[in-house]
Amino acid sequence: MLTDIFSFRYLKHPVWISYGEVEQRLLNQLMGIADEAIPYYSSDGKEIESNKEKWKLLHNRLARELGIDELSPRYYSYMQKNGYGTEMPVSGFWGWNHVCSKFVKAPFNPQIHSPDRFIKERISLIELVLRLRGEEITQLNANLPQAILEAQLRSKQSNRGMRIPGDPTEGMKAWNKAQNSAYSELIDEANVRFWRAGAPLTYHNGFIQVSSDEVVEKNIAKPFWDLISSAEWVNVDLDMKEALDRRDSNDKDPAIFAAKALESAIKIVSDLKGWTRGKETGASSYIDNLISKANGSFLDAWEGEMLKDYFRKVRNNLGHGPGSEPMPALSIPQTDWAIETAMSWVRTLIRRM
Repeated sequence: MLTDIFSFRYLKHPVWISYGEVEQRLLNQLMGIADEAIPYYSSDGKEIESNKEKWKLLHNRLARELGIDELSPRYYSYMQKNGYGTEMPVSGFWGWNHVCSKFVKAPFNPQIHSPDRFIKERISLIELVLRLRGEEITQLNANLPQAILEAQLRSKQSNRGMRIPGDPTEGMKAWNKAQNSAYSELIDEANVRFWRAGAPLTYHNGFIQVSSDEVVEKNIAKPFWDLISSAEWVNVDLDMKEALDRRDSNDKDPAIFAAKALESAIKIVSDLKGWTRGKETGASSYIDNLISKANGSFLDAWEGEMLKDYFRKVRNNLGHGPGSEPMPALSIPQTDWAIETAMSWVRTLIRRM
């Protein structure tokens, strides 16, 4: 199975030109965050079997993408004297978390890797850990109603004997909230660690991506990613990530994918509000649904015209063959504008719902 990892997405986009104390500290800190996201040991020092399997899965996924058998040697063997002074062989296998940790914290050797490749490969593991935990949190949230019902059922059954104090519904909600809060705090810490290390990176919804403008990240990107984290916005999420990856790797037409993300958001709003008639022919028709007086003028007419103009000038200009004319292309500042504008529109659409 192919796994999308940070080091391949940004293979042609240099981030680090040197490796020193700051970079070493960053990797150690990020590994600590990964350990908290998916703990390998319980409070009594025993391996958590379910998490042991997760670390094995994470190890194998990254090792396959990097084309190696092991991230770090798992088998160990050495001689040790016993109580009688006789040397005896000792051998075994390190735990999967230990192997991953040794990989992330390995000494840098400039004879083998460039600083950029070395750090990117290790950050790829952190990305996979946070992505896996994020997927678990999403599943926990989706299963919350069923978990509440099961907790209520257990409470009713226990009432036949000794009564367990407390509202099971509130207890389950509080536990779910605590899981979400703990994960959000880890993401926030990871992003702060990147910033303190001078690395222009942020983690959002499963992916670490380049973020070159701190103001844009704080005021546009972060609110955008927070708002589209639920399942109904998955296509918006995927296309915007594609836009950013194409921009950062200098690939073709990143703005088209930003426009696709915005168009999906417009369609979703129309669908969720019950305004979609099934006869729409494109983004413009869906925008008409949003500005319709019959639908309460979700957007003012002038806002609708601005949206339509975005698609005319960005998506339509790039999405059609130019014939004998020069191939249309946006400059780097124009591409940034197109992506940031799409993010801003998606953000305001969701907030108005």
